Amino acid sequence: MADVRDEAVAAEGSSLKVVMIASVAAVGGFLFGYDTAVINGAVGALESTFRAGDAAIGLSVSAALLGSAAGAFVGGQLADRFGRIRTMVVASVLFAVGTLGSGLAFGLVDFSLWRLVGGVAVGIASVIAPAYIAEIAPARLRGRLGSLQQLAIVTGIFAALLVDFGIAAAAGGSAENPFWLGFAAWRWMLLSELPPAILYGIGALLIPESPRYLVAKHREEKARDVLRTIVGRRAEVKVEEIRLTLSSEHSGGFADLWGRFGLLPIVWVGIGLSVFQQFVGINVIFYYSSVLWQAVGFSERDSLAITVITSVTNIVTTFIAIATVDRFGRKPLLLVGSVGMTLTLGTMAYVFGTAGTDAAGNPVLQGAAGPVALVAANLYVFCFGMSWGPVVWVLLGEMFNNRIRAHALALAGSAQWIANLIVSSTFPALRTVGLGLAYGLYTAAAMASLAFVLLFIRETRGKELEEM
Repeated sequence: MADVRDEAVAAEGSSLKVVMIASVAAVGGFLFGYDTAVINGAVGALESTFRAGDAAIGLSVSAALLGSAAGAFVGGQLADRFGRIRTMVVASVLFAVGTLGSGLAFGLVDFSLWRLVGGVAVGIASVIAPAYIAEIAPARLRGRLGSLQQLAIVTGIFAALLVDFGIAAAAGGSAENPFWLGFAAWRWMLLSELPPAILYGIGALLIPESPRYLVAKHREEKARDVLRTIVGRRAEVKVEEIRLTLSSEHSGGFADLWGRFGLLPIVWVGIGLSVFQQFVGINVIFYYSSVLWQAVGFSERDSLAITVITSVTNIVTTFIAIATVDRFGRKPLLLVGSVGMTLTLGTMAYVFGTAGTDAAGNPVLQGAAGPVALVAANLYVFCFGMSWGPVVWVLLGEMFNNRIRAHALALAGSAQWIANLIVSSTFPALRTVGLGLAYGLYTAAAMASLAFVLLFIRETRGKELEEM
């Protein structure tokens, strides 16, 4: 009995250590969310400050997404060559540089270039965090710890929107209203990302390297030390299991992703998950929601407040995923989420598609239409937040085998950012044509995601990475 109790205490202690380690890695996800959402409160100010139209604003906002696609693509190579920890530090530096540049930009061109730099950091963080967390976590905790990435992302989104709201309220608006040190409020919105960017780099230096990476680099004694804090007495066995899955004749590369007829099927499944996560239109809510709600009659202050409430909904629902992903599995949550998103997006498509318009062509939601759209939008975020938001990151971190994980995740992550770019850059034009059409397209994507999960997703709950 004493041995059993000792093992239980040891397991509890190791679980706490792993949670703390994974939480530090997930700060990259926080910055990912913060960087992509902080632009929300500044979009209107950018239009007036730089006298730019919809197309120019769409491209400047989307510049970060181009950088993210590039960052995700190179992130896997950096992680395999220099290690997961050093790659996190590189991302931290790029976050800081991009933040300073965009906050102090002189025009839309250099603003877009600095957003591109920040986007590279986001792309790197988007692939390194789920890979590292999956590699450091024991199977029994991997789903919940993998969900920390999405929790960090949505917390970052919430923090950014809350900061946007607070600064806009204090300055009396986000445009050219001067705030601290004479800088416009929108510039401080962007500069507010600097402190967490620095903390991310410091935190990364305090956590251990991935044991899978260490074994791949023949640093097995160091890998054992790390694994002892995670799996205790099984460290030696685990090192041997990892060694067997890494056929050490050569280091993994993009060539390993190809089979006889193109990319390996599992890589296509990862790309499909990434693309559908974006094609359902979730980032329209967080990039353009304040502009969207203003277009249907809400004030700037109320629109920012609604966006903050929506981000809180996203955080709460992510906790539901954390509590259930290791109990019910990945596939059931994705199926429930696809059905819910189809229904809620369809409702929004109907409401906006049947709404009247004002003299400027903006939809006018009369009577119950406004509250229905608002409730449907938040229910949509609920359905996404408990399913496709966190579960995709869990699957991408765990579904690939040790040899191809970093590079397959990089390719899937790059595809995700390209899909994000397509959705985000086309929304301003779609908004002009009609919000009913925009949400109709996202509804169709949600329906297609349901078929994709039914046909192609296999359950990974409870499996060790070495079984993948």
